[in-house]
Amino acid sequence: MSTLQTLAAQLGEDVMKAMDETGDDRLFMEIAGVIGAASQTLEEAFLTDVRVRLAERKARAALERKLAQHRASAPPQPAKPAAAQPAKRIAPRPAPKPGQ
Repeated sequence: MSTLQTLAAQLGEDVMKAMDETGDDRLFMEIAGVIGAASQTLEEAFLTDVRVRLAERKARAALERKLAQHRASAPPQPAKPAAAQPAKRIAPRPAPKPGQ
């Protein structure tokens, strides 16, 4: 990973945590403005990182809702029977030796 990507990812992660803590869902735009005053390249990488993280959150929430809906409406599945154990083979006893 390049320095640019590493810095953008670290800052993106920190800003996402701050957004969760503060409830300010537009904080990333404020931080992007500060970054953009110094480096448009870092600003774009940061915004891309945050947008990807936000999209992943939305997609994950949608998936969880869909699965919960499916599980609530699906009939209960019967328990799978335990796998049948193969019968144990009993080894034949050795024949007695003559004279025993």
